[in-house]
Amino acid sequence: MKETTPAAMPPCFDRWCRRFDNCFKNEAQKNGFRQYLGGLLGESERKNLTQIANNAVGVVYNRLHHFLTESPWSDRQVNECRLQVMNQCRQTQIPRGFSLIVDDSGHRKSGNLTAGVGRQYLGEIGKTDNGIVAVTTHLYDGKKSVPLDIEIYQPASSLAEGKEDKEFKKKPEIAIDLIDRSLTRGYRPKIVLIDAGYGNNTNFLKALEERKLKYLGSAEKVFRWWQGVGCGVWGVGFYSFSGGQLPNFQGKSPGILPPITPRLGTF
Repeated sequence: MKETTPAAMPPCFDRWCRRFDNCFKNEAQKNGFRQYLGGLLGESERKNLTQIANNAVGVVYNRLHHFLTESPWSDRQVNECRLQVMNQCRQTQIPRGFSLIVDDSGHRKSGNLTAGVGRQYLGEIGKTDNGIVAVTTHLYDGKKSVPLDIEIYQPASSLAEGKEDKEFKKKPEIAIDLIDRSLTRGYRPKIVLIDAGYGNNTNFLKALEERKLKYLGSAEKVFRWWQGVGCGVWGVGFYSFSGGQLPNFQGKSPGILPPITPRLGTF
């Protein structure tokens, strides 16, 4: 039974969709955007193309499939427009002093024809399985959470040339790209929140510090880092410690601990 029709959508739906019309080149694309978005907002439990097409009058599966897979429009342009629209409303505008949360989300998926699908660690189930992983950023200001960007991680096994493929990027590299998008928009976070998957990556932490971004996260117990320590008249320098605990010199000489220069990418 057909549950929805394009004409049944409230006028506010079309008014909202018009704000994205500049992202599309023709009426077919604009209609495809409305049909797909309407399908996502519908009552169907499964939000795949087959179900969306079956549940809506006037929606043809092949046309909707072409819109999502072949039609030349930019998902990044649509996302930029979404953020601009949200920023025009007081309730959803991007606030100052927000926390930027970096995370990745993995989900099981059968088959291997979808880009990014392969055997990899999936946080949803806590083990390695066939699935897809996306790196995400979103902000939190103490009241609301706003999704910012998302990028599919493509494991080396899913690419023709493996790690040598030009499309291959590690998750921390993707995360830095997403952070740079926020900075380019003028969205500068008060702090970046990360889990151990990123907190253990020294190149990622170095990139944050190069951008003068404060960060808070977790790291493995054996993670080694460098900390500047002032020791009065006995010397000021960087000392290597592990386990997340600094020694307490209590005003005494550090003795045999020599001051050293931190290595590249290590903190």
